[in-house]
Amino acid sequence: MKHLAAYLLLSLAGNASPSAEDIKSVLSSVGIDADQERLEKLIAELQGKDIQELIAEGSTKLASVPSAGAGAAAAPAAGGAAAAEAPAEEKEEEKEESDDDMGFGLFD
Repeated sequence: MKHLAAYLLLSLAGNASPSAEDIKSVLSSVGIDADQERLEKLIAELQGKDIQELIAEGSTKLASVPSAGAGAAAAPAAGGAAAAEAPAEEKEEEKEESDDDMGFGLFD
């Protein structure tokens, strides 16, 4: 991820095709050693590709991924009574856990 971030920073700065040495210099400026194997793989994967097109393509793919909001809303409807009983059980467990400290708090 750090290699990709450095690549993107260099691209935003106007370097259309950052080299491995360019990326190493960005990473070393903040005290990070570059992993040569990962760096070479990144350069090979991005060679000759337009970074703006890749970001746009990734955004469309990401938009098609379902989010947790849709699944979370459907879960109680599908679970019915079992889902309604779960919060009551969780509250009972929380009470039991709070008794474990035997009256001693972290800052007492």
